[in-house]
Amino acid sequence: MTQEKPINNVGIIGCGWLGTAVAKALLVDNINVFATRSTIDNVAVLAELGINAEALLLPVTTPKSVEQLNQHRVFEQQSLVIAITPQFKQGRSDYGEKVAQLVNAAKHQGHVKRIILLSSSAVYNGLNQEVNEDTCLDFSADKVQILHEAEKVVLDFAQESQSKKAYVLRLAGLVGPNRHPGKFLLSGRMLKSPEAPVNLIHQQDAQKLILELLNTNVSTGIFNGVSQTHVNKKTYYQAAAKSLSLPEPQFCDAEEISTMRIVNGDKVQQVLSYQFVYPDLLTWL
Repeated sequence: MTQEKPINNVGIIGCGWLGTAVAKALLVDNINVFATRSTIDNVAVLAELGINAEALLLPVTTPKSVEQLNQHRVFEQQSLVIAITPQFKQGRSDYGEKVAQLVNAAKHQGHVKRIILLSSSAVYNGLNQEVNEDTCLDFSADKVQILHEAEKVVLDFAQESQSKKAYVLRLAGLVGPNRHPGKFLLSGRMLKSPEAPVNLIHQQDAQKLILELLNTNVSTGIFNGVSQTHVNKKTYYQAAAKSLSLPEPQFCDAEEISTMRIVNGDKVQQVLSYQFVYPDLLTWL
């Protein structure tokens, strides 16, 4: 499905490992890309790849910095991909604030017609079942509330006008170039919950799903980005290490209660007619 007026320019905020892959694919299709990173050094890395970029540090905290954000060139683009990470492991809790500031800036300039938020399947934290986009969330963990509020801000963007669209892509754990799962445990740390199923997606599929959402005419909504591979962690990471001829990973005591959460990815296939490049991430190994 394509729009009546195909996209011709895209802004990518937080253009890291995944965002850079998306930018490269867009440039191959002769679509203008304007990206942001939080440091000048990382902006220079993007420039070396031929990606037009400027620095953008979030959140903004003063009236002057809010004004500067509202005038940032990334909001001159027709479509916006928000690819910033929550940084929960670094103790951050301002993800929702950052996303809200970005959406408000997009509204201020009035150029952006479509926003895609790259969210996380961590929003299903606390659930011990198969989950899909309609599953009721467990808000007992702060990070679930934070992710949910950020998603809502983006989805509400599309409520202002019929010409606007918004999508949330809840990505599972990312693997791919420079992120081989066989190396995840090289630091010597123990793998927790060995019997829990893996919920993963390859970078190439994540990238292609973002491109689908940039071009689709389907209604605003939430989509899970996850492969069909749901073997348990022990099986998967043993196979991953073996594929690189690395030592077998170590696992925590099996007495620990495993979370048997499986993230269902059927919606992208049914609604977007998406066919996964790597549906089986055991075969990819």
